[in-house]
Amino acid sequence: MAVSFLNREVSDLCLGKPALKPIPAGSTLSEALTALKKSGETHVSVWSCDHSRKVLEEDSACICIGKICMVDVILFLSKEENLVNPSKALQTPVSFILPEGNSIVRHLDPNSSLLEAIDYVLEGAQNLVIPIQNYKSTPSRKKLLSKASYLSPTSYHNGVEYCWLTQEDIVRFLLNSIGVFSPMPTFSIESLNIINHDMMTVSYHDPAISSLDDIARAYIEQSSVAVVDEENRLIGEISPFTLAYCDETVAAAIATLSAGDLMTYIDYGGPPEDLIELIKTRLQDKKLGAMVELLDEEFSLSSSSSCSASSCSSDDESGSSKATVLGRYSSARRSEAITCYPWSSLVAVMFQALAHRANSIWVMDEDHNMIGVVTFQGILEVFRSIANVRRKPERENTSKQ
Repeated sequence: MAVSFLNREVSDLCLGKPALKPIPAGSTLSEALTALKKSGETHVSVWSCDHSRKVLEEDSACICIGKICMVDVILFLSKEENLVNPSKALQTPVSFILPEGNSIVRHLDPNSSLLEAIDYVLEGAQNLVIPIQNYKSTPSRKKLLSKASYLSPTSYHNGVEYCWLTQEDIVRFLLNSIGVFSPMPTFSIESLNIINHDMMTVSYHDPAISSLDDIARAYIEQSSVAVVDEENRLIGEISPFTLAYCDETVAAAIATLSAGDLMTYIDYGGPPEDLIELIKTRLQDKKLGAMVELLDEEFSLSSSSSCSASSCSSDDESGSSKATVLGRYSSARRSEAITCYPWSSLVAVMFQALAHRANSIWVMDEDHNMIGVVTFQGILEVFRSIANVRRKPERENTSKQ
C-alpha cells in the first residue's frame, strides 16, 4: 500500500496551489524585489520568456530557469563590494545570481509520480514546477482527474499557468496519509539513521558576517545555522526560511551586528528601533552611507515607527513601505530553535517541523547537548527507501512545457 501511495500522481499535491508569479530572466534584482514584496510570496519564479508579451511564439521555449528569494537578495547585498553601493547592486540582472544549471528548480509533468518528485528533491531540487490544471465540477474525483483541462488562455505560457511544490509541501502531503506507512513513522529518528551530524554553527557573540558562507550553504541545503554559546549549547538559529520573510535591510544587519543581535533583528514583528539606530551608527563608522539610505528608505516612510505586526499586516493596502516590511516580518516565525531527541519518533518530528514551519529540527541528547539536525531531505530519504526500486540517476530537465 505504501509503494502504491508513492506512485500517486504529483498533480494531487497541486490542488488549490496558486499560480506562480513570473519575472523574465532579463529583470533586474530591483524589479524582482518589487515583485516579491507585491506578491507576498517568499519566492518569484524566473522564466526564459517575457510574460509582458500577450502571445508567445509557438517555437519559443518558455521554461522556469530559477527562482529569486529574499535570501538571494540579502546574500548578494551582503558582499563587501555591494554594501558600498547597494543601489547599483540592485540593478544587476537576476540571471547573474542564479546558480549554474537548473537543478534547484525542475519541471515535472502533472502525471508524474510522487516518487519521481521525491527523487528530484533528493537530487537537489528545491522547487518543482508543475502545470496547473483546471478541474471542472463533476460528481467523481476520478472524473476530475481524467477530464482535466488546462486553464483558459492567459498571458502566461500560451494559456498554461504553473505552480510549484516544495519539500515542505511533499512532507505535509505524506503526513496527511501517514497511516499508510505504518509502523515506520513510529520508529525513532536515530533508528532510521536520519540525524545529520554535520552541523553549521556560529557563536552568539561572533560577527554575523562570519556566518555568511554558512547561511548561503544552509540556503542551498535547506537547513539552518545554529547559534551557540561558549559551551556550544544551542541558543537559537539563523534560518533561510525566516530570512525569506524579511527584507533587504538584513544585509546591513549582517554587516554590523553579532549573530545574537541578528536573531533579534529578524524575529517576527520587525526589528526594534534601537537596533536599527545601532546599525546606522555602525554603517556610518564603516563609511557605508549608501546602506544607511537604504534603511531610511525602508523604515522612515511610516507615519509611526512603532507600527506593530498586527496593524501592518501583509494584507494592509495602505501602500506604506513600513507596513509592507513589517507585514513580511509578521509572517515569519521566531529565531527560536526547535528541538527533538534521538528517541523522538519520525511522525513526531514531522509534526514539529510542519507546525513550526521549521526546515531544521535540532537533535539534543539527554544532557541537552546538540548532537545533530534533521531536515526535510532526511525525512524524504526514509520514505524513498520504502520503494523497493533503485533511485533513478540524475536526469536532464526534459519536461519543458
